[in-house]
Amino acid sequence: MADLIKRHNGIGMTSQRTRARMVERLREQGIRDEAVLLAMNSVPRHIFVDEALASRAYDDVSLPIGFGQTISNPKIVARMLELLNLQGELGHVLEIGTGCGYQAAVLSRIAREVYSVERIAPLIAKARASLKELRIHNVKLRHADGNLGFKEGAPFDGIVMAAAATRVPKALLEQLAVGGKMVLPLGGQEQQLCVIERDERGYVETIMDAVKFVPLVPGIN
Repeated sequence: MADLIKRHNGIGMTSQRTRARMVERLREQGIRDEAVLLAMNSVPRHIFVDEALASRAYDDVSLPIGFGQTISNPKIVARMLELLNLQGELGHVLEIGTGCGYQAAVLSRIAREVYSVERIAPLIAKARASLKELRIHNVKLRHADGNLGFKEGAPFDGIVMAAAATRVPKALLEQLAVGGKMVLPLGGQEQQLCVIERDERGYVETIMDAVKFVPLVPGIN
């Protein structure tokens, strides 16, 4: 038990103090949503990366997590969740691209219920173990094609996608609740963060920052 507490709290470059410095840096970079900042301060990011990379977990960089995938840098995680949470109240949220589970863990702190889909089986197994270790119980994981969403949990108040699509999957648009919001990277070589809001008349798209994500790939592994 003592070893587990030590692992969660971290030491040196994985300590709570280092995590607090990351949050202060995010504030300096323009992140204003205190709920998102508090959530990121509460989730030990080093738990979700390989031990050899743990000392870099709170740097403003993306890190490899295997299988050609990465954990996004803290700023882009904060930015996407801030855009998703602008109204300050999230109920059901869908994440496409569980990866190592870090973003789902942060989402679990600001949303009532999180559904997350990952196409690579070993990654979802690792994410499930990390979430269990942190005793996070309001995240439901599924090994499936992210293009298809998570129909059983729909409609979603928010959808966030951790991979770049050249076009928005139709299933995700259909699973977004009226009044809901989707945040995703769009494009191929050149990508931009896009916010899609659904109202009674249809969908409104707003283009935001330039970003770089791994591509959204169909099927499962």
